[in-house]
Amino acid sequence: MTSAADPLTLVLVGPMAAGKTSVGRRVARTLSVPFVDTDKRVASAHGPIPAIFAEHGEDHFRALERAEVAAALDAPAGGVISLGGGAVTDAGTRALLRERPVVFLTVTPEAVAARIRSGGRPLLEGDDPVGRWTQIFEERRNWYDEVASVTFDTSRRPMHRIAADIAAWRRELR
Repeated sequence: MTSAADPLTLVLVGPMAAGKTSVGRRVARTLSVPFVDTDKRVASAHGPIPAIFAEHGEDHFRALERAEVAAALDAPAGGVISLGGGAVTDAGTRALLRERPVVFLTVTPEAVAARIRSGGRPLLEGDDPVGRWTQIFEERRNWYDEVASVTFDTSRRPMHRIAADIAAWRRELR
């Protein structure tokens, strides 16, 4: 997948609360590459994501997101790139991920229940956040599988061990 001249790049996909940011930061540190959160980049350049959705719609947001994914994938320094949970719903973004090392972080609804208690996830507002999370995850699961090179479950193992395993897997691809 890569040669010695290519930057060390790895993409993390998965549902909300799967640990993409927590694991991603650790993997980036271990591999000595930058960590990129594409949602944070979109928000930094264009304003809060809920406002983008409200003012311009999901298609506009997905186009902004796709552009950030492309820029991150082309970065000379490489990096660990964490995508928002819905990034895989865009066919253009999925196309960008072909032939790239992509890790699908999965998690059980039981583990998610503890992780989403703090709130701050607009898509999960309401009486049954875990039920809503499950519905969203099931709608997107085939897309995660489509782009994934490998899958790691973050439900029960410590994040540092998962990160170490992902870093070791990525190094083997060199």
